[in-house]
Amino acid sequence: MIFWPKSASACTRAVYLGPKDTIITVRSMDWLGDMQTNLWAFPRGMERNSAAGANSLEWTSKYGSVVASVFENGSVDGINEKGLVVNMLYLTESEYPQPLPNDPRKPMSLSVWVQYFLDNFATVAEAIEELKTEPFYVIPTMSPEGKPGTVHLSLSDATGDSGILEYIKGKLVIHHNREYQVMTNSPIYEQQIALNAYWQGIGGTNMLPGTNRAADRFVRASFYINAVTQTSDQREAIAAAFSVIRDVSVPLGISTPEQPHISSTIWRTATDHKNRCYYFESTRSTNLFWVNLDDLDLTAGNPVKKLTLTNGELYAGNTAEKFEIAEPFQFLAVTPENIY
Repeated sequence: MIFWPKSASACTRAVYLGPKDTIITVRSMDWLGDMQTNLWAFPRGMERNSAAGANSLEWTSKYGSVVASVFENGSVDGINEKGLVVNMLYLTESEYPQPLPNDPRKPMSLSVWVQYFLDNFATVAEAIEELKTEPFYVIPTMSPEGKPGTVHLSLSDATGDSGILEYIKGKLVIHHNREYQVMTNSPIYEQQIALNAYWQGIGGTNMLPGTNRAADRFVRASFYINAVTQTSDQREAIAAAFSVIRDVSVPLGISTPEQPHISSTIWRTATDHKNRCYYFESTRSTNLFWVNLDDLDLTAGNPVKKLTLTNGELYAGNTAEKFEIAEPFQFLAVTPENIY
């Protein structure tokens, strides 16, 4: 997803807006192989940079976070201690900015994009306000196969607010509204909204598109995330949200050569913003497990911790105590050889 071939990935994200501030973000990660995903607990107070050379943006993380990494070189999903959630999904149409002469913006490697928001912002509105000043531009990097990484981001928070960030024709396009509950892949978000409006006119109880195509998944997720049980009961709400993301997941082993942007779902997450719980489900595991952020000490100065998932480990229940001290992974840096 960050630095991968265009034929590789498709995913879905949806936000459940239940009563009494019961906000849950669910997403699927679809990929054609093992992404070497692990979970990490990052304390606040970490010194960061945007991994883009001498002119990189630098900051100290304001908030601790729990993230899912891929290939041990980037964050693609996670929640911070204020309940902000960031999800990275694939978007073929992404076209990133070209630097300007004497560009006041700082460059940022795509591998750091998710982590930047988790480190620095408590709400979607706060993040969007900062983006209006354009403090940075994103540089995509090449995959080992020589293909460009093309992605977009979704943000959601404990109020139920949502933000969708896409680079279209070199410009950052921001969709910011509580109603933007769902995101998949192609086409660009503006067109997805229009397609969904057509199906809303038909009505989900009459007929819904049933293929694995991104536009069809968008329509089904948009209907079901509001049609399932709406409750403040944590267990029931998590179950309802998971039922939606499972419905729009791609079965293991599915191969569609005529639709190369479709891959099997390899894992799913659900994030309970109010209770600061991050749930993880591998499609190859019989168990669902979670991380309760309240059981992690994310105080500045504490060590980074890791929950290893890559050696066939099986977990169940709250895994906060199973995180072990580890050296943090290095975000993939921009180099002359891997710039797209």
